[in-house]
Amino acid sequence: MKALRYFLIAIVALVILAVAAVAIAMAVINPNDFKPQIEQAVEQQTNLDLQLNGDIGWSFIPLGLELNDVEAQLDGNRLVALDQLIAQVDFWSLIGMSPRVNTFVLSGLDANLVVDKQGVGNWTRIMPEPAAGESRQPEQPAQPADQPQETAGGGTPLNFNVESVEVSNARVHYSDEQSGQSVTLDNFTLNASNITLGGSFPMDIGFQVETAKPKLTVDGKISARIAANQALNDFALSGLDAVFDMKGEPFGGKSVTAKLSGSAAANLEKETASLSDFSASLANLTLDANLQVQGFGDKPALKGNVAVKEFSLRKLLDNLGQPAIETSDPDVLQAIAFSTDIGGSPGQIALNNLSLKLDDTSFKGSGSYTLANTGIVFNLDGDKLNADRYLPPKSEEGQAAASEQSGSQTASAAPESDLLPLDTMRSLRLDVNFGLGQLVVSNLTINQIKASTTARNGLVKVDEFSGKLYDGSFNANATIDARKDNPAWAFNSDVSNVQTLPLLTDLAEVDMLSGGANIKINATSRGNRVSALRENADGQITFNLAKGEFRKMNLTHMACEGIALVNQEKLTTTDWGSTTPFNDMSGTLKINGNTLNNTSLVAALAGMKLEGNGTVDLKQTKLDYEAGLRIVGEVHRDPACRVTKYVENVVIPVECRGNFSENPGSLCSFDGSRFRDTLKTIAENAAKAKVKKEVDKAKTKAEDKVKEKIQEELGDKLKGLFK
Repeated sequence: MKALRYFLIAIVALVILAVAAVAIAMAVINPNDFKPQIEQAVEQQTNLDLQLNGDIGWSFIPLGLELNDVEAQLDGNRLVALDQLIAQVDFWSLIGMSPRVNTFVLSGLDANLVVDKQGVGNWTRIMPEPAAGESRQPEQPAQPADQPQETAGGGTPLNFNVESVEVSNARVHYSDEQSGQSVTLDNFTLNASNITLGGSFPMDIGFQVETAKPKLTVDGKISARIAANQALNDFALSGLDAVFDMKGEPFGGKSVTAKLSGSAAANLEKETASLSDFSASLANLTLDANLQVQGFGDKPALKGNVAVKEFSLRKLLDNLGQPAIETSDPDVLQAIAFSTDIGGSPGQIALNNLSLKLDDTSFKGSGSYTLANTGIVFNLDGDKLNADRYLPPKSEEGQAAASEQSGSQTASAAPESDLLPLDTMRSLRLDVNFGLGQLVVSNLTINQIKASTTARNGLVKVDEFSGKLYDGSFNANATIDARKDNPAWAFNSDVSNVQTLPLLTDLAEVDMLSGGANIKINATSRGNRVSALRENADGQITFNLAKGEFRKMNLTHMACEGIALVNQEKLTTTDWGSTTPFNDMSGTLKINGNTLNNTSLVAALAGMKLEGNGTVDLKQTKLDYEAGLRIVGEVHRDPACRVTKYVENVVIPVECRGNFSENPGSLCSFDGSRFRDTLKTIAENAAKAKVKKEVDKAKTKAEDKVKEKIQEELGDKLKGLFK
């Protein structure tokens, strides 16, 4: 036991002697005497020119080092400089293998980082280039096979304590000569105290960031309590309060404030993370979130909720210094909100109880996103939406015409671009179902809209697009096959009993046709540009209008004008009206590129039958149609319009020609040139009938004379006989 006691006494004595020796050395040796050697050593080992302009001080208890006015230059330019660096460590804590930093002070740091025109950063030139065949990085000794490797959560826990950390007046400037961008971090401050692993400590950070492209200034202040365990795999942040004041070109010179608050935690070993009572705001926009994450791999599991409080988009844009969105209704975009619960199985982000508000429109539904295949599923239903309220306001006619002309010139001069991003479409995996109670668009009112869309590997299908429209209904489906570079399009539509008069009136303020429309469209095309789709269009449109009328055109008047010419009389009726009723009108349009060909237009009118054929040029919006009114019965009570046997079954020609995008009501008129041929035919028929009548009359008269002569001769003979 005595030997052990003497041994311990000897150990303590050696420690005391070592401490005394260090203390004496630090008291006797002046580190400033070694400045030239330190500067020379740095210059020999690096490309830096070190200048120790201030004093170097050190202390024993606490064990510390102090540097003042230090600068390092690279190629004659300042790379880094600092006014003062103080680092003090409690000496006895080192002896106890539990290091505790008393004070760490960094003041006046100034660093300049530059990327030259070749894209090389100046910091990469601090160390000299290695000689040929040498490696810049020293080889690491191989770890013995029998030595266990440390894991993230293994090893001896680190016992680390810092009483105070203080960084003030730090500046880092970064510039890129290739892009002309420069970023400056200025007035950076950091204060933290009582930093202990296994407990929480306060931290305050302040800074200013300036950028050149665009010109932007951000003043930031962050305060929070931070905690970390001794294994450095469990972290927590609480009491976050961050404020960022921003101004500059992105905000039109205005000042904008962004704020962050809440708590966060992460455990690297368990692969968990969470946000609690997190709130982020930008001007009048606020987002609140609570979120938990389990698993940091490719199949994380999420649980929580996210909500964007109701805000005015117009006010937000004004606060951010952005131009206002011009809409026909200035009262829209005033109330927008969003909220959803987040869940789902590992590897899938599911949105439940999803709610979206856009002014007086509400949407509710659900959705999901699968990380493995980027598959998106959405089910969304809304009540009513007036899309016209969100369209740009109508300009004056002169401005609109000038704008349209300018736009057409620009469009003609600009090269045509592709319609579909084929690579993106081939990667899409969609399954979207959408419903809307009422939609007003282009002044049309559509009710009970249902839409269903799927996308798989470049094959996009609109399986259903249906709704109620002006006392009728419509149902359409479409397919886009983008699996090849020349995508194929197919479209089918079935319209049933849609009333054309209110439809055309609301859509284009055209009231020239009424009736219940039944339309079937089957069309296909190929291409990825508008011109190619038009040129390759192929298909057929069949239509039927029941119990309707032509408005702003009186076909009966046109027919009576022709009949009066035949009868060589003048019409006496003055009030003909401006409509032509019909019982039924049907036809077929053959789609051939930009042209629609019709050869079977038939309509049943009072005493007439409308027949026609012609073409519609969609590219030039031109109509070239020849129609005929075949007289099949009494047309009108006007005496000059009486139907004689010479007129019955005669065709009164009508032509419809011109640009149907300008004034559709003035396209159709009586075709006098074609009617001359009709008159010639009628005259020939009348002449033949008259000749036949005269011949028959002469023949009858001759027969009567012969009979009279025979009777006279027979009478004379009889008289002679009786005598």
